[in-house]
Amino acid sequence: MKKLIMVAVLLMIASPVFAKKSCEELKAEIDAKLQAKGVKGYSLEIVPNENVKDQKVIGSCDGGTKKIVYKRGE
Repeated sequence: MKKLIMVAVLLMIASPVFAKKSCEELKAEIDAKLQAKGVKGYSLEIVPNENVKDQKVIGSCDGGTKKIVYKRGE
């Protein structure tokens, strides 16, 4: 039981390290997935958290300090 708790704690500590992905890298991955599905007429924008208004957030990057927002028709 102690080993299981230890593993859980280590995973919780390590997960933020793996979650820190650069915004440009994540934006490129999302763009590639959308293009592969045949989605057209959209734009992706990287914005700081405080600048997110009524936009559709589809990703979080730079350790949660920025969001990637999706806009249709541009």
